[in-house]
Amino acid sequence: MLDLALPDSLEVPKDQLKLRLDFYEDTILMHVFEGKVTKTDMISAVDIAQAMVQELSISSGLLPEGALWWRSAREGWETALWRPPRVWKAALMTELLKPPQRFTLPMPGLIFVCRPGQPPYVYAAKKRPTKATDKIYHAPLFNLFNDGRSCPGTHHYPLNVNQVPESFFLSFFSMTSQAQRSRKYPDNLLKLWEELDGQKKYPMSDLVDFGKLEDIMGVPKKTP
Repeated sequence: MLDLALPDSLEVPKDQLKLRLDFYEDTILMHVFEGKVTKTDMISAVDIAQAMVQELSISSGLLPEGALWWRSAREGWETALWRPPRVWKAALMTELLKPPQRFTLPMPGLIFVCRPGQPPYVYAAKKRPTKATDKIYHAPLFNLFNDGRSCPGTHHYPLNVNQVPESFFLSFFSMTSQAQRSRKYPDNLLKLWEELDGQKKYPMSDLVDFGKLEDIMGVPKKTP
């Protein structure tokens, strides 16, 4: 143990140890020293984080237009952006070494959970969410895993998160991760895209349930 005791010549009173944290693989113990009495309690990492954050001043700064929330996640800062229903241009690589097939697609409202320079998570909603219990849906798009995470491929995303949704649609989609994105065509999303190409409005009844907004925004669920 490193001895940080000050020289006696400084005539500084000895500093008394008041608290100690012991981190084990599965447990954190807090020891509080009050004179000759030591109190020991088991605490969580959340308790420590909440105590420390009280000493910090954290601000998101100005949030982009359409921002739903901002938070500090384990992977870094994330911002959720809302894009209302609109028509998007999309390019789909249907065959290797051949030009992509071009689409003009109506889409429902989309939620993009973004981090600077990273591929977003993408979800759909029938209207802009206003509470954590609002329903959300799988986005009817290729290249999305079941948890909403997008596959970046070789596409490079901007550091400005407000540009990520538009950058997402500039990337080439491929014929992957398309199951359970449409009620009408559960195993063939291309048929849905071909049917919607050139239309102005997305059929909301075709959306496939994902869960609730709280499932993706890190809100602790209430216990019954």
